[in-house]
Amino acid sequence: MTEQQAPVRTLPAGRYLVDPAGSTVAFTTRHMFGLGGVRGAFTVTGGEITVSGDHVEALGTVDAASIDTGNPQRDRKVRSRTLLDADTHPQITLHAAGDLPGPVPGELTARGGAAPVSVVVVEATEAGGVLTARLTTSVDRYAHGITAMKGITGRRLELEMTARAVRA
Repeated sequence: MTEQQAPVRTLPAGRYLVDPAGSTVAFTTRHMFGLGGVRGAFTVTGGEITVSGDHVEALGTVDAASIDTGNPQRDRKVRSRTLLDADTHPQITLHAAGDLPGPVPGELTARGGAAPVSVVVVEATEAGGVLTARLTTSVDRYAHGITAMKGITGRRLELEMTARAVRA
């Protein structure tokens, strides 16, 4: 799912609030020793994006318990203490700040563990006070202390996020 950075035109400066209903976080990973693919999604709960010239800062949150891979048994296992421990750590957050164009350095926090990520802004547009951005990043679950089920569950997840945000 990781894509090359597209040229992003200059966005109007301002603070934008993420519309959870218009935003998505999807992922792909491998399972069964890399033989099978898994697709899934999380529910976006909020966030904000601030643009100042070429500098962008973003914070987004998702509900850890909202994982949906289309397999209820697998989803229960991922939510459990074995993997995400969603009861203790109900949110997954992504904070990124940097200058465009170029990958934006960030930090993803899951299960209470924070680790650096590089966020690629695939495209970003603004029209009528609504900013829409499509982003990708790769997450190493081991960097968050989520190491159970090695070989059965993929180590890396490729995330694709679409954020719809309204000028505050």
